[in-house]
Amino acid sequence: MSESHARPARGRVGVMLPRDLPVGDVLPFARRAEELGFDQVWVVEDLGWRGGVAQAATVLAATTDLTVGIGIMPAGARNVGFAAMELATLAQLHPGRLIAGIGHGMPGWMRQAGSWPASPLTLIKEYASALRLLIAGEPGPANGRYVRCEGVVLTEVPDVVPPVVLGVRGPKSQQAAGEVADGLLLAEPAAPAYIAASLRNLGPAASANRPEIVTYDAAAVDDDEETALTPVRAALEPVGEPEWAAHIAPLPFATELSEHRAACPDARNFARTMPAEWVRQLSISGTPAQARAAVDARHAAGATSVVLAPAGPDALAALGSLARALPHRH
Repeated sequence: MSESHARPARGRVGVMLPRDLPVGDVLPFARRAEELGFDQVWVVEDLGWRGGVAQAATVLAATTDLTVGIGIMPAGARNVGFAAMELATLAQLHPGRLIAGIGHGMPGWMRQAGSWPASPLTLIKEYASALRLLIAGEPGPANGRYVRCEGVVLTEVPDVVPPVVLGVRGPKSQQAAGEVADGLLLAEPAAPAYIAASLRNLGPAASANRPEIVTYDAAAVDDDEETALTPVRAALEPVGEPEWAAHIAPLPFATELSEHRAACPDARNFARTMPAEWVRQLSISGTPAQARAAVDARHAAGATSVVLAPAGPDALAALGSLARALPHRH
């Protein structure tokens, strides 16, 4: 049975490995991120692209000190016992360097794959509870509505148990994260007000336990502010749609943003004509000083790890510029 748990990595800055990165750039991207001083690389698992566990294993093996986050593995996609084996093995081989993100998955994708449950909230609560027990070497809990692994015990478990965070946005799901997980992964955009609102949803008891709070944001940095904001605008095209309401509602300009979207003929026009101040608040972008201030603001709001998602056509080339957003500690 494992004796220690990984503590939240506070004040960290990571970078997202884009899902469409050419395969020949995957390892150069990860190694370059480590050289530049990023603390973490996060891999994504979107239906039809690359698998999260396979990417994480490869990046961990190709680097030395980076923490690798999986954001996210849909709960409906894998049997919890076998998912626990995969994660426990990664954590055993690479102690203290893994964070496991679990989520509902996008409903359309999960329905397409035949894995969308009648009660996503019930599934993720059962799944996260069982996964954490199994990775720590504890017996699986009593069988639930969806998750059945009662009495299962892993023989090979890590000395440092990786945190399990829930990549969820709804208030009820975030409350569940406070009950059954080690924290939250907040998809982009994760402005400081959204971080603070999500922490409140976790509940006071969970917040007092210093949870992991990982945030994603579209990112671009350049000495010329407008040059940086242009690619980020494209990444922000969806944020006026209903699915992103939870991200926008806590912001002081939420009403104005909604009115602006309603007045625009399409998402592209909406993002292109958005005020620059909104773009900066909804991303890590602008000059190096502006980007560092955005990172600092997210840490101050409660983020333990701020993850930059490269905006623009060449993520590998952009890494050097993004590194200029790192706090002056490297």
